[in-house]
Amino acid sequence: MVMRTFSLPDLGEGLRQAEIVSWHVAEGDHVVADQPLVSVETEKAVVEVPAPRSGTIETLHGAVGDIIKIGAPLVDFAEASRDEGAIVGELGSAKRPRAAAKRPAPARPARSAALRARVIPSARRRAGELGVDLAKVRGSGPEGVITLGDIEAAAEPRPRESYAPLRGPRRAMAEAMAGAGREVVPATVTDVADVGAWIGDGDVTVRLVRAIAKAASAEPSLNAWFDGNSLARRLHGQLDLGIATDTVDGLFVPVLRDAGRASPEAIRAGIDRLRAAVTDRTISREDLTGATFTLSNFGMIGGRHASLVVMPPQVAIVGAGRIFAPDGRGKAWLLPLSVSFDHRAVTGGEAARFLARALEDLELCE
Repeated sequence: MVMRTFSLPDLGEGLRQAEIVSWHVAEGDHVVADQPLVSVETEKAVVEVPAPRSGTIETLHGAVGDIIKIGAPLVDFAEASRDEGAIVGELGSAKRPRAAAKRPAPARPARSAALRARVIPSARRRAGELGVDLAKVRGSGPEGVITLGDIEAAAEPRPRESYAPLRGPRRAMAEAMAGAGREVVPATVTDVADVGAWIGDGDVTVRLVRAIAKAASAEPSLNAWFDGNSLARRLHGQLDLGIATDTVDGLFVPVLRDAGRASPEAIRAGIDRLRAAVTDRTISREDLTGATFTLSNFGMIGGRHASLVVMPPQVAIVGAGRIFAPDGRGKAWLLPLSVSFDHRAVTGGEAARFLARALEDLELCE
């Protein structure tokens, strides 16, 4: 018998590891090429890893919740097919054997079918940790999807544990923020915009997107990426705007593509689509990568000004605070704005000019 090992393939974007969410096969199962083997969580997206070839599963490396490094053993195949192609380490690069293509793939396990389909992976893990019966939980997400918050609400009170390992989005956030803290030289400028001319009728987030696009056009040095190792900068002609999104599972930053050329209706539709995908955890990795600038509208929750974290290779982020009336009677409405930037790549003058142009657009009554 020939033993062949399939390792966790390169999932792109420089990722170094992934967390096992669920196995779709068991030891002893026969699989065909391209049949899903396992779902893994890479930063904030869940990805299915397919079988690179046909064969019988001898060993599964890792349990649900384990973190496995790229290139580490994932599955051992016990039998070698005569017509198999070489096992390769990248998704989509294995060739389907002729024999496997002529017969249907074996049926996949039901996996509590309907129930598992409406439970996000992090909620399913937490339910196991807390002993919550998923069949008794009513989901509050879109179409009844059970979220992490639903599990926490359904759990019996229990003593607080001293420490618990971070998983999924929270682990990714911790690693990303630690990296930004080591690398970026932060600075912040702040001001307020008088938005009284339109605040009763306008969409605040859409207006913020438009203002950032106008400012980036006037001061393109902030819509850029910076390589600290080579001290090189790349200016972007297109604004791919990351929208910081707060959830019970952690911070997500989906990307609104080409935001500077989109109509107000398209901006709103794009934001709603991304938020829905984040909420039910169907967001793709493509929608979470490649931002050239970031907006955090934290004022929807609270706070006025903030010194926000710039995420490399980006060089700047805008924070919008809570709108307030300075006289307490609503005769004027002010929107606080903060521009935090990486002072290695952006000067104070450039950041101030960017802020001034954004304020100018926000104060227009149109």
